[in-house]
Amino acid sequence: MTATLLAAICPALATPTVARADDSLTELQGVQAQVAEATASYDEASARVAELEEQIQANEQRVAEIEAQLPGAREQAADSMRTLYKMQQGSGGLVEMLLSAEDFYDLLTTIQYLDVIQSHSSDAVEELVALSEELEQTRDSLDVQMTQAEQERQAAADALATAQAARASLQAQLEAQAAAEEAERQAALEAAEQDAGQSFETESGNQAEVQVPESPDPGTVDPGDDRDAFVAEWGARIDAYLAGSPLAGQGTTFAEAAWEYGCDPRFSPAIAMVESSLGRNCFLPHNAWGWGSSSWDSWEEAIWDHVRGLATIYGGQLTYAGAQMYCPPNADHWYTSVLANMERI
Repeated sequence: MTATLLAAICPALATPTVARADDSLTELQGVQAQVAEATASYDEASARVAELEEQIQANEQRVAEIEAQLPGAREQAADSMRTLYKMQQGSGGLVEMLLSAEDFYDLLTTIQYLDVIQSHSSDAVEELVALSEELEQTRDSLDVQMTQAEQERQAAADALATAQAARASLQAQLEAQAAAEEAERQAALEAAEQDAGQSFETESGNQAEVQVPESPDPGTVDPGDDRDAFVAEWGARIDAYLAGSPLAGQGTTFAEAAWEYGCDPRFSPAIAMVESSLGRNCFLPHNAWGWGSSSWDSWEEAIWDHVRGLATIYGGQLTYAGAQMYCPPNADHWYTSVLANMERI
């Protein structure tokens, strides 16, 4: 997420130096889309090759059938022409025709009949020859198309293999990152136990007590499908947590913003406790979160912008990687302290 894009999405926020915690995941999703596209291209090319193979096979079968018919057709035409030639050239044949004919019209009919036989036989041969030539041309065309289709299929296979390799590499990278982050998170939990009760400097410049969470994992909040039920439940729980602080009564605002942006409803209130004791020690007007150099005119405006920023930049969930971005100098203590407060809500 570039600073320009972030400013366009949320112009009121001027956050610390951050980078999207899920950049690698976003890249993996992009590569996954490339894999899907390459797979589709490969399947399409393979289908085209299969189609051409069927056409070639059908064409070869038809060529074989025609080639099998050609000798007989040629022989039949040759016999007809030889017979007619003999009748035309041989005096015996002509005399025989004259003698056998009952009258002139009978003779004329016989000659015309022989001529039709010759013409029909010749036409049949010519038709078979022409069809054979056409099929040969089709064969050549199909061969060219097959070569091109095979090349396209190979190119698609290469693209698919490249995309799959990139996906495997990114998956391995993500797994390594996750393993490293988990190791750091566990180290942070251990450090919190050793430093419990001591103080550390927050992102806003205040001092906060190092707190130890009861559970090593923040878990997730299932928003369900009922907005009103979500807001009612979490608004009440957050109000109980905020009681007696400058943020008192803002539980519904936190819950509504969390529902709207898909953010853990505990996340922003817990940060407010760590960074400013729930608004008691704001370093800028209505900035209870150490959120860059931003200030607001009301708690409602501030809460909506902060929750939106948490969803946009940090995925709306507490992670150790997010802690490293939010409070780089003291990520360990910041992470465990925010987690401990989330568990109290």
